[in-house]
Amino acid sequence: MEDQVEKRKITRRSKKGVVISNKMQKTVVVKVERSLRHPRYDKIVSRSKKYYAHDDSGLLQIGDQVIIMETRPLSKLKNWRVVSKA
Repeated sequence: MEDQVEKRKITRRSKKGVVISNKMQKTVVVKVERSLRHPRYDKIVSRSKKYYAHDDSGLLQIGDQVIIMETRPLSKLKNWRVVSKA
């Protein structure tokens, strides 16, 4: 039984981003940027996405670099939690 559990160990996704809002209680908004090459014009394009992340400490400030990890749904929009300050 334990062997089956170990084989199905879940690897959670993690991302690195910047805190852009800390106005909510125990929640921060993290902006994650990624670069990709445009398929037609071969120019490097920057894309960004905002993630709501759970922050128990409440010590994060705007501009902090953080690492977030995927977790179970904590609210309607929160599926990520702050792992550490990067």
